[in-house]
Amino acid sequence: MDLDDILGSRPDDPLSALLRQDLDRLSVAELEARITALEGEIARSRKKIDHVVNHRASADALFKR
Repeated sequence: MDLDDILGSRPDDPLSALLRQDLDRLSVAELEARITALEGEIARSRKKIDHVVNHRASADALFKR
């Protein structure tokens, strides 16, 4: 999967901007805060994936696909 497939072609996409951000100008504390925020977003995304997968499995079981 290509990064463009994930991010799309919108130049104003926040994730695209985040990936292009220059990390050289950030302090260690800022980098650690960034990592903490990103790890929180990863956890939130994984939780959403789990919810969607479980919801789909429940629907499939209900309709006996």
